[in-house]
Amino acid sequence: MKPTRRRRTVLPTVLALIPLLALGCSAQTDTDGADGAKGEGPSPGRAGDAPRPVEGLGDIIVAGRPVTGSKPSGQAKLPYQRTYASGPLYAAVTGYRSMAYGQAGLEAVHNDVLSAGVKRRGSLSGHVVTTIRPELQSAAAGALGSRKGAAVAVDAGSGRILALVSTPSYDPSAFSGYASSDERAWKDLLGDSDKPMLNRALRDAVEPRETFHVVVAAAALEEGLYGSVDEATRAPLPYILPGTTTELDADGAPCAHASIRTALRHACDNVFASIAVELGHSSLAATAEAFGFNDDAAGVPVRVAESTYPSGDVKGHEVALSGIGAGGVRVTPIKMAEVMAVIANGGRSVAPSVVDTVVLGDGTVQKPKDAAASAAPRRVIGRGTAEQLQSVIEDASGGQGAAGLTGWVAPPTGSYGSEPTAWSVSYARDKSGRPIAMAVRVDGPGSGGTGDAGPAVAVTERMRSAVS
Repeated sequence: MKPTRRRRTVLPTVLALIPLLALGCSAQTDTDGADGAKGEGPSPGRAGDAPRPVEGLGDIIVAGRPVTGSKPSGQAKLPYQRTYASGPLYAAVTGYRSMAYGQAGLEAVHNDVLSAGVKRRGSLSGHVVTTIRPELQSAAAGALGSRKGAAVAVDAGSGRILALVSTPSYDPSAFSGYASSDERAWKDLLGDSDKPMLNRALRDAVEPRETFHVVVAAAALEEGLYGSVDEATRAPLPYILPGTTTELDADGAPCAHASIRTALRHACDNVFASIAVELGHSSLAATAEAFGFNDDAAGVPVRVAESTYPSGDVKGHEVALSGIGAGGVRVTPIKMAEVMAVIANGGRSVAPSVVDTVVLGDGTVQKPKDAAASAAPRRVIGRGTAEQLQSVIEDASGGQGAAGLTGWVAPPTGSYGSEPTAWSVSYARDKSGRPIAMAVRVDGPGSGGTGDAGPAVAVTERMRSAVS
């Protein structure tokens, strides 16, 4: 599926592609019942088909198979060395365990369970069972290849993370030991300018640009600024940022007083900048925070970088810029997947998690410690608002069963070291009919040419094929 036409926006620091692409399937028709509850895996209790506890290090499990292992190290203090199957494919999920450099990711979060048999005489180590679908993980990783970027897929109704990819990746086996070769591998990774050990899916927040329009649209509908996505807006064309001479133009797109439906389809910056100013900073901030922005305590359970919406004394032109996903707005791929999940799930959010269950050393199967608090769906926007936005996104598919938004961000003019970024966010139904929200980001030269979000779209298409 090819991106729609490109358009240049007259901003001193941003060059934007402003299309709306169809990349998923039909909407979630949730109710306020239990169908939004977390989890499809085994219920807490004694192990049935769960993996048995072991001596040595426990494993991280994907689709019933361990993607980790261990071997004797020959050292009394740390008698086992971690091994990894398909290490680069799952590094963003597992993290690493090194005899020399400690743990990160799930290896660190669940270290007490995974190493119980090593730390305590007579004890056994348990396992961590993830929510990852290997076919979707492989599709996303294969499509991204060696380019810098990230891809996330989340079951909108349960919050289960089905794919979590960051590229370029690394092999945690390369430095899991204590030899000079492990030290060299570690130093090489830390010195790599492409930062392969940065989990871009969870820990790297950048401008969302056009993909943030949907949050602004939700705020406009929730606050009653407009009663319908088909109502003409008051946004002139060009739109001049308050207190400046900077114009937001549309390069021929039908954006003058465009409805929210038309503005989302053509990604009309003038409309969403105007809406942001009409709403005011506090109203738009409240909606963004309802979606989970400005939450510095989020985890999946691995800690997630904060996605931010500007706070404090925000001036008129800054409010306008925030309305088009620029200014101080920063977002991670996991957060944009959550935003799409809310829309697909009828306005409700279920906190995402990459862990299904934890098998303890005594064989007991438990949900993660924080799962009880996050399992209940949380109302973010009204069902009517969500359904209107679903109609816009799905209408853009032209009846082809796809739903999504794309965006492209250029580095500030004259900046050094900044990179262009392409975004694609969408949702699609899997074979069982469950809506799966997806977010893809491609950074740097691999993100495409000027204003081209095509590489991110191509990754999303591969993921959508794996989903359906």
